[in-house]
Amino acid sequence: MDTSSSPSLKDPPRASATGWDEIPENIIRIDHITKTFGSTTKTVTAVDDVSFDVRRGEIFGLLGPNGAGKSTLIRILTTLLQPTTGTAFVDRYEITKAPEKIRGIIGVCPQNSTLDVELTAYDNLEFYGKLVNIPDSDLDARIWQLLAMTGLEDRAHMRVETFSGGMRRKLEIVRAFIHHPLILFLDEPTIGLDPEARREVWLQISALNKEKTTIILTTHYMDEAEKLCDRIAFVDKGRLISLDTTDNLRKLIPAGDLIEIGTDSVSEGVLSALRENGMINSVEFRDLKLVISAKNGSRVLPAIVAILEKHSIWMNSISIRPPSLEDVFIYLTGKKLDGTGTSGFLPAQGGLER
Repeated sequence: MDTSSSPSLKDPPRASATGWDEIPENIIRIDHITKTFGSTTKTVTAVDDVSFDVRRGEIFGLLGPNGAGKSTLIRILTTLLQPTTGTAFVDRYEITKAPEKIRGIIGVCPQNSTLDVELTAYDNLEFYGKLVNIPDSDLDARIWQLLAMTGLEDRAHMRVETFSGGMRRKLEIVRAFIHHPLILFLDEPTIGLDPEARREVWLQISALNKEKTTIILTTHYMDEAEKLCDRIAFVDKGRLISLDTTDNLRKLIPAGDLIEIGTDSVSEGVLSALRENGMINSVEFRDLKLVISAKNGSRVLPAIVAILEKHSIWMNSISIRPPSLEDVFIYLTGKKLDGTGTSGFLPAQGGLER
């Protein structure tokens, strides 16, 4: 990773006594935030000395397993929680000193639906528009604009309880955008949706971003992050592990390719023979697949096939691909994003230096 361009590796810009000296390029600036919860007998650190910036207009991904601290950090940035130590600025406003100002320039779509399913789509948008003080003279036109964006004009006066999961999610996302916020926080926006509904939500997120809205996205889906995000931050156990573009994150894995070979079983002797090849970085057998990290997949593949044939290993499938974000997270932490361990990649030493 090119640390010279990573905002997580330098201190965020400092504020003067009266505020920021000029409009910063970074719309969110997080400065050594820590958040602890607990009682007299036990303390849990949910966010542990985290610092990074989010650039204006980007889609920024926040990825990590359950309990990594993503939701706590989002709650701090949206002024629902105060940090134990450290601070952050959203646009020009410090989170503890100007929470009302911040709430006026952000939109939030939480993971759990908050739509009133007994109301119509139009009524849900109208109710929320009044809550965020959109003038009555502008509200009707804005509602129809958002319904058109979601393709729900013909269902405007139907109860939300009749909508599919994808339709509800699209309605909830534009509801958070009704007041033209500068920043839109989306917490697991496609969880539980079918593939087609997920793709429709992706298109909607991209369309909102084209309106110069900065989007903060938390997700468990690696394909979603790769498709949408300009930059991605990995968090684990409350700490920032790494932050960069998808391409640069993939380069953190020393070997360039991953070879996956489908087979029913592999003996330890076969694994040892494969590991003796100098072009192979690591070998793992999981989920009925040999997963091999290699410096040059196409060049080393004939030698791998020869070893498997010598040991009479039946191969059901063979594929060569670049590392995925899941592979990078395994390499950095030694576990998958769902929190389960893996015997494959060894975690990188040190992770992200700050």
